[in-house]
Formats: sequence, C-alpha cells, structure tokens
Amino acid sequence: MQVKLAGIELKNPVMTASGTFGSGQEYSRFVNLSHLGAVVTKGVSIVPWSGNQTPRIVETPSGMLNAIGLQNPGIDVFCERDIPFLRQFDTRIIVNVCGHSMVEYCEVAERLSMEPVDLLEINVSCPNVKEGGIAFGQDPKALAGIVRQVKRVARQPIIIKLSPNVTDIKEKAKAAEAEGADAISLINTLTGMKIDIYRRGFVLANRTGGLSGPCIHPVAVRMVYEAAHSVDIPVIGMGGISVAEDAIEMLMAGASAVAVGTASFRDPLALERIIDGIEEFLDSQGVEQIQDIIKVL
Repeated sequence: MQVKLAGIELKNPVMTASGTFGSGQEYSRFVNLSHLGAVVTKGVSIVPWSGNQTPRIVETPSGMLNAIGLQNPGIDVFCERDIPFLRQFDTRIIVNVCGHSMVEYCEVAERLSMEPVDLLEINVSCPNVKEGGIAFGQDPKALAGIVRQVKRVARQPIIIKLSPNVTDIKEKAKAAEAEGADAISLINTLTGMKIDIYRRGFVLANRTGGLSGPCIHPVAVRMVYEAAHSVDIPVIGMGGISVAEDAIEMLMAGASAVAVGTASFRDPLALERIIDGIEEFLDSQGVEQIQDIIKVL
C-alpha cells in the first residue's frame, strides 16, 4: 500500500482533504490518525481569517456547497497547537497554505520551513486581492509566480492544489510543473449557487460557494486523468470520493494518492473504510502492490 509523493513515503495513498478535517483534533475521537497516509490540514494563513458571513454551508443533491472563506486562527496558533498534536501520530503532515498575496503565501511557507511537517499544499484558489480578486490558479502568470516564489523559501516539497474552474486543466498542471511544483492535487470545489425560491433569495450569504461531494466525482476523475497524463510529477486525486471504488478509479486514472473530504462529514469512519476497501480490492484481484493499479489507463 505504500506510495511516494515527491520523495516522501506514505504508508497508504489515502489522506484527508483540506478544509474538511481541521487538523484532526475533532476526528481523532473516531479515526485512528496513524492509519492514514497523511493528514492534510485546513488552510493556514499568516494572520487569522474570520471567514465569510453565515449561512455558509448548505446541502445539495449528492453534495454540499460551502462558503466558509478559509476561516483559520493563523500560523502562530497553528504552529503552537496543531503541529504538536499531529506529531503524536504515525502519519505524514501536509499543511495547506493560503494567502491573499504573493507575500502572504511566502511568509507562511517560510515560517513552516523550520517546522516538522512533511509537505506543503498551496491553495491557489485564493483570491488575488491585487488583481481584482481573480483566483491565483485561474491566472497563468499568477500561478507561475506563486510556484516560483514559494519554491524559493520552502524547505518541504510543495503540492499545488488546482481549481477545476478553468478552461484547460492540462495547461495549469503543466504550468505548475514547469515552475518547479513537486506534485499537484485536484480538484478543488466547483463554483455553485443555491436559491431559496420561497424566500426569493440566495441560501448562502456569499451567494456562491464551492460544490463538493459525490456529484462532482465524474468531473474530478476526468480532470485527474487529463492532468496526470500531461505531467510527470505525482498527482493527488480528490473530488467526491466516498467509497473505496471511487478511490480506485482515481488511482487508475493516474493519481498516486487520493484525498477524502465531504464523505467524512456524513461518515467519520469513511477514511478508514476506504483504506481497508482498497486493500481488500488488491487482495481480491491478486495485486501485490498498489503501484500496479496506478495510471493503468
């Protein structure tokens, strides 16, 4: 079940998806964190972010919309509280980094360079406040700049988390690789909206939110396939993974590892069930190592 991401070995390919697991404190009552390949933390910024106005979560058919706004207590609290907590467990630590400017991303990455974490996941879906709010990942120049600048200050390998809200995911994957990204992860949420027809208003205070859950899984598989066949760096696949079969689809499409998010809200044991299910599949198919089912299509 072991896989490698940018030279870092994971005991299995299953990790949490950023923003859905905090830093593991709440879920540790239900989930054996040492059973996971990695814990990917909620986004961490240089200063605390309060997030968006409420309401900011709503269920949809086969999924959910969220407009949390990357609420987090900032890098100081994260380093003092969350890293020591995660270090108690036999799992890899991947920190999701967010920011509103190039400087903010680099400040977080530089602060983490001296911390005992394994990889950094750079969330380029954040709005670039200096460019009118367009997400860094939607602007090829901004994407290239983020990767280039963060690589200069980061000690750990960096993963670029790509947004699906683009015309050509292959182009963005290649741009990240060309500037030195060690891996990419996708997909982040799709932009969606829900209207209350009786109140004649938007359900989310932010009007739009990120759509996740089983409804986006086929889109995610297609994008993971396209990205994985466009670059030589590892790909982490995510988007609507609820059961082991979903994860195996991602692996066959080209992902070297997978992240599980929304499924944990419905079933806190989903992550461990998926790990066990992948192992059972390998045994039933007579497959000796997981590498033999990765990128077989």
